[in-house]
Amino acid sequence: MRKLLAGFLGIAALLPAVLFAQELVQDTVITMKARVVEVVSERSETVQGTDLEQTLQTIRVKVLDGKEVGAVLTLENDFLELEVGDVFYLNHVTNALDATDYYSPVERVRTPALIALTLSFIVIVIIFGGKQGMRGLLALCASFVFIGAMLSGIMHGYPPVWVAMGTASLIVLIGSYVTHGVNRTTSAAVVGMIVTIALTGALAYGSIAFTGLTGWNSDEITYLNLNTGGSIDLAGLLLGGILIGLLGILYDAAIGQAVSVEELARAGTHYSKREVYTRALRIGREHVGALVNTLAIAYAGASLPLLLLFFGAGEIDIGLTLNRELFATEIVRILVGSIGLVLAVPITTAVAVYMLFGRILPHTSHGHSH
Repeated sequence: MRKLLAGFLGIAALLPAVLFAQELVQDTVITMKARVVEVVSERSETVQGTDLEQTLQTIRVKVLDGKEVGAVLTLENDFLELEVGDVFYLNHVTNALDATDYYSPVERVRTPALIALTLSFIVIVIIFGGKQGMRGLLALCASFVFIGAMLSGIMHGYPPVWVAMGTASLIVLIGSYVTHGVNRTTSAAVVGMIVTIALTGALAYGSIAFTGLTGWNSDEITYLNLNTGGSIDLAGLLLGGILIGLLGILYDAAIGQAVSVEELARAGTHYSKREVYTRALRIGREHVGALVNTLAIAYAGASLPLLLLFFGAGEIDIGLTLNRELFATEIVRILVGSIGLVLAVPITTAVAVYMLFGRILPHTSHGHSH
């Protein structure tokens, strides 16, 4: 009897652990394309607890692909305002508990429009950019390949800081030589950019630690952290984003400085190294003013929702608003990126003077259309 009672007590003690250890069964979600064949009804309602108006539709749609291709469904839509003929993505969700099916619109299908814009971009670049434009497109494709490899490396657990710095260096190296050819001027720009990337990376690392940023600055970061089980260094990911975001304008500044040194050395054969450096730096200072402005405005344009939130904060304390990670992250991006851009000018100028002065050969200008 005692053994039987002890057995029951043991089972009772283990039962909650067994139940909680069971894996949660998730809903089944299938995504498909559908086209609106009829808007049955449409009405507006006020979102509960707000003054916002929301459009609710009853629509009839035809499934265009997947296992349910050809099926005609009638469903409620309160997410997208659709019209007859619109093609969109539709989720078919099967509830794991009671096997209930329901359908919900997800996003419009924008692929044809995106392809048309991409083709327009390619055609215009080739027509007006010629051979240099085609080289630029090849460099752009290579850059996206490297960025894809960087994302894969980060997802596989490699440190985002080092992966981003390595990727940035590869983009600079391959992109520069593909676009401008293999010559001393391009090499000078490449060396200047790599040195600048290293210094900017160190500055970004210190700035993130100094300001106490964690990388938790968006909903996407939250989802990413959940999906990867918290295995990604979010602060390192933030640092990597700062470096990659700087590359485009950094590239422009470095190539411009290297070419300036080349042209000054060619035109003023009587100039000393110091004179070439000083004159090229003068050109760079004029250029950097515009580039810093461009960088700050580009970040501001990407952060317009944040700026609207700032200006619409009302009675919320401005100091508190600025210190929120969401805002502080964008401020650090702008300041670190701008500092890196400014440093690129004297660094690249010095490297170019060292590499080109007294060594310029007739073939070094090949690959440049200046």
